[in-house]
Amino acid sequence: MAMTRLIITIDGPVGSGKSTVARRVANLLGYVYLDSGAMYRAVAWKALRDHVPIDSLPDSPPGSPLDSEDRLAELARRMRIDLVSSDGGFRVLVDGTDVTNQIRSAQVAQAASKVAVIAGVRTVLVAEQRRAARSGGVVMEGRDIGTVVLPDADLKIFLDASVEVRAERRRLEHAQKGEFIEFSEVLEEVRQRDQRDRERAVSPLRRADDAVLVDNTALSAEETARLIVFLARERETAAKAEARQA
Repeated sequence: MAMTRLIITIDGPVGSGKSTVARRVANLLGYVYLDSGAMYRAVAWKALRDHVPIDSLPDSPPGSPLDSEDRLAELARRMRIDLVSSDGGFRVLVDGTDVTNQIRSAQVAQAASKVAVIAGVRTVLVAEQRRAARSGGVVMEGRDIGTVVLPDADLKIFLDASVEVRAERRRLEHAQKGEFIEFSEVLEEVRQRDQRDRERAVSPLRRADDAVLVDNTALSAEETARLIVFLARERETAAKAEARQA
């Protein structure tokens, strides 16, 4: 009997540990890890590099150019984004250029949260994400993967934690990159991101009806990953039983 390989989605707000946990889950299961957020960061990075206005997006001050959404959608259509496995992780290539480190800056992160609300950009990237997940054996994380991108996924997880814990995780991430930001500033940034993600008109952040809620406020990334792997193994066993009965 062929091995059962699931499609696993992990959604949740900023700072919930999605990327770290998803990478570890994929590693433990021998699956492929797909970071949807890296794709939006890649678009934001190129937009910033090419001076495509992002400040004219819906939640930005008035008076900016009105053609930004069309230009960003066209930029997404024309660029090539590759996620290449490397040393247990992956590298992000934009048109053949490695931008793995560049897309992790605070500036790009903020820009990506604005780019992610553009319908034209999402249409392009969602199609790419669906193609990548089609064969199964993948763990994909983001903010609308289980609700919009892969609504028929075999196992959906909604990862969450208190806003204070999520803000401290973000502060530590910035510090590890040499970006020292006051906790109060990061906390406000996280709260703004939460509001923007939950209230955006296009694919707002929400828990899918059939998603398993995992609150990891008091759990380490390793503990969280092993809990999800346990749930995945249960789903694999159930899928094999169904296949035998078919």
